[in-house]
Amino acid sequence: MTAQWQTELADAVRDPAELLRMLELDPALLAAARAAGRRFPLRVPRAFIARMRKGDPADPLLRQVLPLAAELESPGGFSHDPVGDLASRAAPGVLHKYHGRVLLITTGACGVHCRYCFRRHFPYADESARQADWHAALEYLRTNASVHEVILSGGDPLSLNDRTLAHLASALEQIPHITRLRIHTRQPIVLPSRVNSALLAWLKKCHLQKIVVLHVNHAHELDAAVIAALSRLRAVGLTLLNQSVLLRGVNDSVAELAALSEALFAAGVMPYYLNLLDRVQGAAHFEVSEEQACILIQGLRARLPGYLVPRLVREIPGAASKVPLMDMPARASTSNTL
Repeated sequence: MTAQWQTELADAVRDPAELLRMLELDPALLAAARAAGRRFPLRVPRAFIARMRKGDPADPLLRQVLPLAAELESPGGFSHDPVGDLASRAAPGVLHKYHGRVLLITTGACGVHCRYCFRRHFPYADESARQADWHAALEYLRTNASVHEVILSGGDPLSLNDRTLAHLASALEQIPHITRLRIHTRQPIVLPSRVNSALLAWLKKCHLQKIVVLHVNHAHELDAAVIAALSRLRAVGLTLLNQSVLLRGVNDSVAELAALSEALFAAGVMPYYLNLLDRVQGAAHFEVSEEQACILIQGLRARLPGYLVPRLVREIPGAASKVPLMDMPARASTSNTL
C-alpha cells in the first residue's frame, strides 16, 4: 500500500513552467529555469510551494528551489566535490571523515532539489551504501570499533520506505560499539506527511540514541503541519537539531536569522550549525562572505540568548571536524548572551 507521503513525493513539481504558473510569476523566467534545470532538475513538493508568496520572485523559499541562469556560470574556486566526499570513501556509500562517526549515503533520492546542494554532482549511482543490502557498509562498521555514531544521509534517508530503514536500524543495533544513530533529513520540513505512524514505530523501537538533524533555512518553512510533525518526532524521544546554510537573498540578515532561531526553538528544535556555503559548481550566487557571516553572528549574539545562536562553521576537506569561525565572545556588549 502506498503511503500518503509517497503519493505526495511522486506528485512533486518537476516542470519550471508549472512552478511559475502556480506562483503567478513572470514567464520570462522560464527559459533560464529550463536551461539550469537540465543540469540539475527541479523538484519541489506542493506542500512546500504552498508556503511561498505568489507573485514574488524573491520569496526566500522559492529562491532555494527555482533554477536560475546564474547556475550556468563557472566561477573559479567552485567544484563538483567541494567538501572532499570522494576522498573520504571507506566502503561503498561510507564516508569516514571524522573520528568516532561515519556517514552512510543511503540513497540519492531527495524530496526537494535545493539549488545550493553540495552533492548536486555526487555520483549516487556508484556510491550508495544500499548496494548488496548494506553488506559492505555494515562489514566496515563491524570491523571499526572506534566508530560509535552512524549518520544516515543522502540524498535524504527518509526518502527510503520504513521497512528498509527499520531493517538498517536493526542491523546497526547488532553492532556493540554503535551507540548513536543520527539522521540528516529535510523531509519533515518539505513533506511533513513523511512523519507517519510507520516511521515513528521503528524509531521508537530502535534502542540507539537517536538524533534528527533537520535542515531549515528560513522561518517561513515552519508552518503548522511541519510543527505538528516535529512534535510527533519529539514525542518518541528524538533529539531535534537544525543546521542551516547561510544563503544570499534567503537568510542573510540578522532579523531573518533571529526569526529562524526563535521559530525553531518554539517548535522544539535547537539551532545547531549555520554553515557557510559549500562552494559547489552552480551555487556561487548564494555565497555570503566569511566577513559578513561573522558580522551577522555578532548581531545575533547581541539580540538572542546564547543557546539560540547557531555555531558558524565551514567544512574544509581534510579537516578533523567542521571548522568553527567565531568561538570568541562578540566585541559588543555581552549582557544579552547569558
